[in-house]
Amino acid sequence: MNAHAVSRRGFLATVSAAAGGMALGLHIPVVEAAEATPEVNAWVVIRPDETVVVRIGRVEMGQGTLTGLAQLVAEELDCDWAKVTTEYPTPGQNLARLRVWGSFQTAGSQGVRGSQAAMRKGGATARRMLLQAAADGWSVPVAECTVAKGVITHGPSRRTTTYGKVAAAAAKLTPPADVPLKDPKDWKIAGQPLKRLDTAPKTNGSQVYSIDMTMPGMLHAAIRITPTYGGKVKSFDAAAIRGMPGVKHVLPVGPTAVAVVADTWWRAKTALEALPIEWDAGPNTGVSSDTIAAALKAGLTADGAAVGAKTGDVAAAIAGAAKRVEAEYAVPYQHHATLEPMNATARWTTDKCEVWTATQDASAALTTAVAAAGLPVEKCEVYRMLLGGGFGRRATSHDFVEQAVLIAKQVPGVPIKLIWSREEDMLHGYYHPVSQARLVGALNAQGELVGLHMRIAGQSILKSLNPAMTGNDGLVFQGLGLTGEEGRFGYTGIPNLLIDHVEYKSPIPAGFWRGVNNNQNSLYLECFMDELALAAGVDALEFRRKLLVNSPKHLAVLNAVAEKGGWGKPRAPGRYLGLSQHMGYGSYVAACAEVSVSDAGVLTIHKITAATDPGNVVNPQQVKAQIEGSFVFGLSAALHGEITVTGGKIDQENFDTYPVVHMDEMPEVESILMPSGGFWGGVGEPTIFVAAPAVLNAVFAATGKRVRQLPLSKTDLKKA
Repeated sequence: MNAHAVSRRGFLATVSAAAGGMALGLHIPVVEAAEATPEVNAWVVIRPDETVVVRIGRVEMGQGTLTGLAQLVAEELDCDWAKVTTEYPTPGQNLARLRVWGSFQTAGSQGVRGSQAAMRKGGATARRMLLQAAADGWSVPVAECTVAKGVITHGPSRRTTTYGKVAAAAAKLTPPADVPLKDPKDWKIAGQPLKRLDTAPKTNGSQVYSIDMTMPGMLHAAIRITPTYGGKVKSFDAAAIRGMPGVKHVLPVGPTAVAVVADTWWRAKTALEALPIEWDAGPNTGVSSDTIAAALKAGLTADGAAVGAKTGDVAAAIAGAAKRVEAEYAVPYQHHATLEPMNATARWTTDKCEVWTATQDASAALTTAVAAAGLPVEKCEVYRMLLGGGFGRRATSHDFVEQAVLIAKQVPGVPIKLIWSREEDMLHGYYHPVSQARLVGALNAQGELVGLHMRIAGQSILKSLNPAMTGNDGLVFQGLGLTGEEGRFGYTGIPNLLIDHVEYKSPIPAGFWRGVNNNQNSLYLECFMDELALAAGVDALEFRRKLLVNSPKHLAVLNAVAEKGGWGKPRAPGRYLGLSQHMGYGSYVAACAEVSVSDAGVLTIHKITAATDPGNVVNPQQVKAQIEGSFVFGLSAALHGEITVTGGKIDQENFDTYPVVHMDEMPEVESILMPSGGFWGGVGEPTIFVAAPAVLNAVFAATGKRVRQLPLSKTDLKKA
């Protein structure tokens, strides 16, 4: 047999059918499962065979959230970790139970930190109820009972029982009002680098992603959306392709798209490519990267800026400076480039609409499905599938869910799986917004930074997602990491500071992209700090240390990477270092990059030393993996990533024109975990912030060339 004759999808479909199928499991509502195995509480179900099912509102998209949250519950529950599994409740069930599982959104590095308190309490409460049930069965005081790995022991009599044997009785008890949580210093399951719960199914092929969804009678849809933003479908000739193999339907999808439905996706895509479509390009054909850049440039000196942070009198400080330093920086649009393109499976009847999809916010996906279905919310449901990448694209914009429902609505009773091609995915994203910044620093005669004005011109993500929004509320994310939203500006040693923002309105849709505006804000500030240090004639590390004197956590991570990275120590010939630090999403991060640049201008990033203080660490191995993965993401943007616009249309259509970091470009990453306790920070995004500035500062040290515009590939690094 030819080893290559079986496709990945065919293999997964076969394994899925043999294993019972993850997708079929998602049909079973929590309340039905509870009839066979009564839940102890909303977060914990313990089956008679001692399996512990932890219910989780957040989603897994490769970051380890399911494992981390399960560890926290298992820690408080004192169960046997080897018997722990997880399941997703649905957004419909969450609504029916008054949102008992809280937020279903996984974004903003909130996966663990946003749910840890409720889930730890759920585990602790379940533990108390199980102990009480055992004590009641023995007619002994609960204080005489202990538990380890799900085995309950009555101390005086040495009698034992298990969680599985008392779970039904525990489920009938009234939950205690207040149960103390364990101190992290006493953790035995949480805080450990345990193996992830999803590793085995991913490696043995049994894991079913949304794009692998299959069910009896399913048809497949391919879609084309108007290539220009603001455009519409003028007409299409369905008759031209109706005779092509497998084609079942040619359908309009709202005013902007056309879909072909066929018996396989490839046949649907092939027929769609042959479909004659006439487009109305709309009003934005004059929009290009050049016009966008010009508008941003004008914003750097425009009046009426919204103030994000203000201390002292910046104008006076700059006017009286012994030395004035000024620079302008720019970042382009970035695409999420998830490995799994947008997709959803929908089945619609007059009485029920069901959607199976990969989403970072199942509640938002349900809202979208309800609106498209034209049915009441109690007749709609969304079943969450594992994500093949999210990075923010699947958090707030569920256009693919809307399209799947609109198509299914025209083919009632038939499950329709819509998959975007890679080209559609590239051309119709919600991109990380473009931005420019102008920074002006004032140094006194002693080389001290006495004033800093940072003007940011950029697109508002919130206003792009909600055009009806007015005022300056839409600028809230512009100051991430600088003005107090989800971060803390560490350079409190600057006596005169002004950070302000000017909004740029664009027809190109912006969205939340892993790290959001922290990414460019850190780049602007940390690269400019190096420029200021050079102008002051002061070592870049010492220059920062003085300004961070009142920010001990910022300073601690910076000092850690400087020490481990070898700052100020002898290095191999041709090797140069660059530093950066930032605080965002509740965590303090810093990086030291070691690079070399050949005479031909070839950059090699040899190593990045990264330090993170997220307060608490639930699974050290997962945090280190997140740090390494975030550098892949951040370096891809820094080195290569750029979405450009011509005639109102995105230029890049696939990875040949929007490359990501290759394995031979990826540096060694040394992760330093420095949890100082007392708070919960995120780990999925923060180290992205410090990737680009650390590398760019090292590039300057190596070449003397200051890179102020991404991607780095646009700059000639050949030595003069």
